[in-house]
Amino acid sequence: MHDYADQRGDTFKTFEKVGRGVRLPKTAIVAYEFVAEEVDTAWADVHAALRAKGFKTTHRGDVLTAKIGPITIEAETVWHWERIATETALPFEFYPDGWELDE
Repeated sequence: MHDYADQRGDTFKTFEKVGRGVRLPKTAIVAYEFVAEEVDTAWADVHAALRAKGFKTTHRGDVLTAKIGPITIEAETVWHWERIATETALPFEFYPDGWELDE
C-alpha cells in the first residue's frame, strides 16, 4: 500500500526548505517523475491514463514524466496534482520519484 501521507509530507518539507532561500515563481509547469517497476510495462496505457487527467507525458528509459500546468506554485496545489498523477500511475506499477519545476 502506498503511503500518501509520507509522500505529502515530503512535498511540504520541500516547500519549507526551498521557500527559505529561493524565490519561487507564482505559476509554473510542474514535472512529476515516476519509475517503472517492470521492464515490460504498459507504456501506452499509463500515458493514456495520465493524458486523460490533463498531463502531458514523455518517458526516457524507465522514467515517466507527467507535466501539468502552469499551476500555482504552493505546496497544496503541487500536492493536489502529485496525488492525482500518483493515483493514476500506481496501478500500472509506476512509482513516484519526485517532482520539479519545468523550465
